[in-house]
Amino acid sequence: MVQRDSIYWNPILETMPREKLKELQIKKFKRIFEWAYNNSPFYRKLYKEAGIEPGDIKSYEDIKKVPKIDKAMLRDVQTREPFPYGDILAVPLKDIVVFRQTSGTTGTPVYQADTWQDWEWWSECWAYILYAQGYRDTDRFFLPFGYNIFVAFWAAHYAAEKIGCEVIPGGVLDTEARILKMQELKCTAFAATPTYVLGMADTARKMGIDPRSIGIKKITCAGEPGASIPTTKQRMEEAWGAKVYDHIGATEIGAWSYMCTEQKGLHVNEAFFLVEIEDTETGEIIEEPMKQGKMIVTALDRIGKPCIRFDSKDVIRWADYDCPCGRTFRMIDGGVIGRADDITKVKGVLLAPTAIEEVVRSFKELSDEYEVVVSKKGDIDDILLKIEILPEHEGKKEEILSRLKDQLRVKTNLGYRIEVHPYGSLPRYDVKAKRFKDLRKH
Repeated sequence: MVQRDSIYWNPILETMPREKLKELQIKKFKRIFEWAYNNSPFYRKLYKEAGIEPGDIKSYEDIKKVPKIDKAMLRDVQTREPFPYGDILAVPLKDIVVFRQTSGTTGTPVYQADTWQDWEWWSECWAYILYAQGYRDTDRFFLPFGYNIFVAFWAAHYAAEKIGCEVIPGGVLDTEARILKMQELKCTAFAATPTYVLGMADTARKMGIDPRSIGIKKITCAGEPGASIPTTKQRMEEAWGAKVYDHIGATEIGAWSYMCTEQKGLHVNEAFFLVEIEDTETGEIIEEPMKQGKMIVTALDRIGKPCIRFDSKDVIRWADYDCPCGRTFRMIDGGVIGRADDITKVKGVLLAPTAIEEVVRSFKELSDEYEVVVSKKGDIDDILLKIEILPEHEGKKEEILSRLKDQLRVKTNLGYRIEVHPYGSLPRYDVKAKRFKDLRKH
């Protein structure tokens, strides 16, 4: 039983000396590698073709010899038996008790199979997250997401119950009804994508309700990088009068990273995950801080459909600082900077969509909504930024556009065409926003 005065859900693992933690990770990696080799036809074939077997994994250095998998491989395996998951399963089909799937934002959905043990593991991962963010048995936690086939905050629900929170499921309610229910029940916390956090605040104000008056003290975000972008995080915190915390997870991986109450970078949940950062140019594993690459991740305890050295395409970097909270888990700086697919060269300059978001969200005269469209005008790259100016600032349009162009030039080294759209006319999103469109790829 966790002591009420502890800031750690599991003090032993969260404060374990680094060398012991690394030993634990190697031990767990060997175990999941051997499990997959012996029980999953997909993994056994992959590893035999690469000429690697369980006895070959003796040290941390040996891990990088293990072949990676990616989302395309997961989609392909679904064309084989057993339906609908394919021969990647490492347990009999009858042992699968939970179905989820990816949102399909990058193609055909990937089906995720979990055993009851896996689902308990999911909720334990989330218990680390919520406890680190200050959730306790005194919280009334509202979950304003559609309880659907997407994993979203399903595991957060069970973890909150595990911690002792009172959980209010707001699945079928519309946004206005959710706000009224949060107000009625005096909820202290909720979880949503950054887009929806801002959208709910906007809806509340239109209803004549100040979001700050509801009494929310903490908000956990997922699904988008906004909570790790200082200007977006500030907008959310100011709108609700609450602390905003980031968390990163994925259907195929699990809940692998989180911000604690110190709000300084994100901890990798190294008790349950092995995260590697690969240089996108050389393929070498990056150990030094503040050098970005793409994340290769292993879920060390997921047995139904193992996730071993999964190429997530998420671009991250190790932090060059430790967290004052005392956790020994390694930290990443700035959350997910972007996806390797989205970070693209425009006019010869590397551009991350998060850099544009940070600039746009720093302008209090602009609404929360914007869109970026990259296209070709002849042989020249063109970047169009669509924005909305808040009605009370429309008289300062030229001055706002001048400052915005300057800041974009300074922060991204690129020039932009800017279109001002009427307030309220750009698309509003309830879940993940699709604000960056690169038409050159089509």
